[in-house]
Amino acid sequence: MKKCAVFPGSFDPFTHGHKNIVDRCIPLFDEIVVAIGVNTTKSNLFTVDQRVEAIRKTFSGLNNVRVETFRGLTAEYCRSIGARWIVRGLRNSIDFEYEQSIASMNKALNPDIETVFLFTDPALQPISSTIVREIHRSGGDIGQFVPVMPS
Repeated sequence: MKKCAVFPGSFDPFTHGHKNIVDRCIPLFDEIVVAIGVNTTKSNLFTVDQRVEAIRKTFSGLNNVRVETFRGLTAEYCRSIGARWIVRGLRNSIDFEYEQSIASMNKALNPDIETVFLFTDPALQPISSTIVREIHRSGGDIGQFVPVMPS
């Protein structure tokens, strides 16, 4: 059976920290799905299409990384595509506390799911999508924080 993992998030934008997590998952899983959760109530900086395009460009040439969008619960999305693992990146202990609760709820919703936590490389830990969005909204250049600038 193929080992398929889902790396879910809004990825607004997809940062070098996110890429670091996916790169480190490549040897662990047969397939990694970067799954952009679509939340119509959330105000995003970049459109879903811009985020999909940027992430696809980031991993172009890799057959085992694909980018999809989904609506609803991550646990249900995993079930629908046959994924048994959810991958989450952690930058610090605050992230861990938050992600631990989500992992427990996903397990309750889909007992076949295991969540795998990877700590972001130390040099990339300060990068967060929230801060990158604020830099962009304030007119700053975010090119050093993202592998591909959404167009």
